[in-house]
Amino acid sequence: MSRTADAADARQPATRRQVLARTGALGVGIAFAGNLTELFAGSAAAQGRAGYGPLVPDPAGLLDLPKGFRYKVLSREGEPLRSGEGKVPSNHDGMAAFAGRQGRVHLVRNHENRVTGKIGVPTVEGLTYDPMGKGGCTVLSVDRKNDVVSERVGIAGTAVNCAGGPTPWGTWLTCEETEDKAGTNGYTKDHGYIFEVDPVDPHRSGAVPLTAMGRFQHEAIAVDPKRGVVYETEDAFDKPFGLFYRFLPKNAKGGLGSLRAGGKLQAMRVPGVPDLSAVQETGATFSGIEWVDVPDPLAAQTPIRNQDFGPKGITHAQKLEGCYWGGSSVYFVSSYARSREGSAADHFGQIWRYDPSSRRLTLVIVFGPDTDVQLPGEEPDNICLAPSGGLMVCEDGEGAQHVFGVTRKGEVYAMARGRQNIGTADKPEWGEFAGVTFSPDGETMFVNCYTPGTTFAVTGPWH
Repeated sequence: MSRTADAADARQPATRRQVLARTGALGVGIAFAGNLTELFAGSAAAQGRAGYGPLVPDPAGLLDLPKGFRYKVLSREGEPLRSGEGKVPSNHDGMAAFAGRQGRVHLVRNHENRVTGKIGVPTVEGLTYDPMGKGGCTVLSVDRKNDVVSERVGIAGTAVNCAGGPTPWGTWLTCEETEDKAGTNGYTKDHGYIFEVDPVDPHRSGAVPLTAMGRFQHEAIAVDPKRGVVYETEDAFDKPFGLFYRFLPKNAKGGLGSLRAGGKLQAMRVPGVPDLSAVQETGATFSGIEWVDVPDPLAAQTPIRNQDFGPKGITHAQKLEGCYWGGSSVYFVSSYARSREGSAADHFGQIWRYDPSSRRLTLVIVFGPDTDVQLPGEEPDNICLAPSGGLMVCEDGEGAQHVFGVTRKGEVYAMARGRQNIGTADKPEWGEFAGVTFSPDGETMFVNCYTPGTTFAVTGPWH
């Protein structure tokens, strides 16, 4: 392990601004993890002195927004798909927005349906991988006024489509967060793969698993636009926890279908660090990061995280989720770590940055009782860059659910609050937010409510 000079200073409590500035993370694609509810309580942001002001209660009881902002409901689960293929599926999750012709925007939306999903993605000929899978993606196309002009199936017959990520060539990589094999839960095919979805014409992409990219509990991906390398996170639910991967495609130029040509899957090894949760110093930097070939990417007999990576082992981390490319580095998130569940240490969220040019890994920020960020044990979910260069963060915790903003200066503010109560009078509960993303022109924020599945378009006086 080697530490930068700044890392030594980081042994003392530091402000978020100081942490972001000295790690070079201001204004690039970083992601925050951990439940930010406690951070906002009593802060200037919570009092309406940052961001866009206090939230105004919605008379319709769906979505509270700051004054001057408005929303439009684009789609709700159970409604008929405009294509006539069936109903809008349940469990709206990860999502991305792609530019279309004549000012249109194509939204590719994941549906994290297990076999118990209320409304599965309708099976469509040429777009269905396993007819017993209820997960998949739907594609909405909206015009300049955010009126829906089409809504159809993008891929069907997959399972537990949680997150994923866009590619530089304008497609969506949807990730299955499961390792169920054929014969499990009624499935007729193995699951745990990444699939490519073309937002313009899904039949061009079909339903082909990108098997060389590994079979495991996928969460998210990020693509290095210069080298074509795809980074992947694994959100494993039990010990040994997930790994951080990179996929070296044979066809590094990219393009629709290019990842089907195969490539090499590798897992990250941080020398001397078997568990990232053990690192507690913000700014800690590790040089000489190693990438080890995965013995069996298809995990035919043994899950990848359990496979033999040699006497030096491999580096694990609990709750590896978000993965984003920013500047010249990839950022990935460990949402939390709990020693009682098997982690080496506790934390309320870590953000790591890997620079492929220098082969260095840096802990950008750590949340917890020994930092200025005091967080409880819940964590936000999907995160995206805002047009201003700040962040939008979807909350996934208890009580009222929010979309929070984070400015370039590290200030936080409430951007939206869900009002759909899915609990009971004595135990209220609200559906989490997911899939926050912006239109290519930055004028509209699209976001999902996970349940009841609802997709919103939010417009207003964005900075």
